[in-house]
Amino acid sequence: MRILELDSDNVKYEAISPEAEVYEEAKEKRVSVDNVLLVLISVEEGDSEDTGKAAVQDIERFMKQLGRKSVMLYPYAHLSSNLARPRQAMQILSSMYNGMSREFEVHKAPFGWTKKPTFSVKGHPLAEQARSYGPDAAAARIYKKVKPVEVNTAIVRKSDWSGLPEADHRTIGEQLDLYSFQEVSPSMVYWHPNGHIVYRELVRFIRELEELDGYEETSTPVVSNTALWHVSGHYDHYKENMFMFQNDMGELGLKPMNCPSTILIYKSRRWSYRELPFRTATFDKLYRKEVSGALTGLFRVMELTQDDGHIFLAEEQIEEEAERFLKFVKKAYDTFGMRFEAKLSTMPEKHMGSADLWERATNNLKKALDRAGMKYTIKEGEGAFYGPKVDFDVYDSMNRAWQCATMQVDYQQPLKFGLEYAGEDGKQHVPVIIHRAALGSVERFTAILVEHYRGKFPLWLAPVQVVVASLSEQVSGYAQKVYGELRGSRIRTALDISDRTLQYKIRDAKVKEIPYTIILGKKEEEAGTISIRMRDGTQKNQIKLSDFIESLKREVAERKA
Repeated sequence: MRILELDSDNVKYEAISPEAEVYEEAKEKRVSVDNVLLVLISVEEGDSEDTGKAAVQDIERFMKQLGRKSVMLYPYAHLSSNLARPRQAMQILSSMYNGMSREFEVHKAPFGWTKKPTFSVKGHPLAEQARSYGPDAAAARIYKKVKPVEVNTAIVRKSDWSGLPEADHRTIGEQLDLYSFQEVSPSMVYWHPNGHIVYRELVRFIRELEELDGYEETSTPVVSNTALWHVSGHYDHYKENMFMFQNDMGELGLKPMNCPSTILIYKSRRWSYRELPFRTATFDKLYRKEVSGALTGLFRVMELTQDDGHIFLAEEQIEEEAERFLKFVKKAYDTFGMRFEAKLSTMPEKHMGSADLWERATNNLKKALDRAGMKYTIKEGEGAFYGPKVDFDVYDSMNRAWQCATMQVDYQQPLKFGLEYAGEDGKQHVPVIIHRAALGSVERFTAILVEHYRGKFPLWLAPVQVVVASLSEQVSGYAQKVYGELRGSRIRTALDISDRTLQYKIRDAKVKEIPYTIILGKKEEEAGTISIRMRDGTQKNQIKLSDFIESLKREVAERKA
């Protein structure tokens, strides 16, 4: 059995029609549930009701940890390729539903139906967990020597994305040669040159904003002894999602999050109140183990990069720093032409720290939101167990909401790690940590942008910004000269001096969504000018190359959407 648990603001589904010979009655065709743990379940061959009981125990444990009262069990065949027979699966799912404690409100989506689901996942570190059960899963947890795989052309192949919608980021990514996934590295991105340009430009953009805002970039090892994760609490609550291994130094793990390692940097020396806030940023790779069926292109990967940041500060600095980050988020998403909505989540029923502490922190966030002139909704009782938080739903060009940016106030990690700073009163105080990210996963945000722009990237993100196309072989020398000047001005330029027709070259540039095509014929060469065709089909003739280069530089510098 494979399950994927998603702590969700809202889950909706519409039961369309039965898709299997064996199916349950759909008592309600349209269902919507707020603040619910969504559990996607694939029942596999060899599973039994005992397998279901083990899963239910973990689901209930996770719900208590999150402070959730509602759960939805959702049959989801796409997590596995080794599915049980329908009647057996339906029986096990029913036993899981009946076995759930009635201290929870339990919902169950009908088995055997084509359903149209939508859900919004909360933006805290433990919002998602994937687990496997059964004899194969147990064997996988035992450390053993594995024979090397014989590499051959049968396994060294990329994922097949045929049949996907034209607007899907995987379809567009293949068309524009941005990235691929290879079976030898499951759910880890192979960035092609074009895609890596988009990735680098996004990271460069956030880096520039952070430098202006006083962040200092850090980097920490990707591997650490799991003693670190015991202190942070991730070992107890997140180990199923971590890659771990043994060697002569004990049990080691690849980091799924940056915060514990960043905390060690703070802890490496003494701090004074005069040095706070200490703003850190990192773009290290993170590794999270996921069940294979939950991985969909760039949206869910096992190797990811976050534009991660941690601010160490005194409690009285929360309001000012929160407002500062709210302005940071606005500047970022205004650049992409994307609107967003803020959500403030308050103290849950099960939490750490006093109610007074929570009230002070929540009021600071409210004041910051008000001072920033930012509208927001309040999610009562939806904060993380360690502190209140603000999440942002970002809307793309198709009006789809994506939870990307987040800001979380954390009182607990500083206590767990024994962090201190010398206050103005000469006494030692415990700092607070604000965990924050503007884009979230760079891989996931790339997927959002690919679909948001439908591949028509603005100039600053476009992998190829200009293509130089010659009308004939006679002007190929002039075309090469123009190409060289553009490249020398750091404009990402391609050169097409082939013997193909001009119509073919223009069509090729359009398919590749290149913003500008320079057309050069004898007339342009004699005048020492260029003609420019824009992506929308409009054209300007007899333009000075130097003027065009300056206009490109301005457009890139302004990062127009």
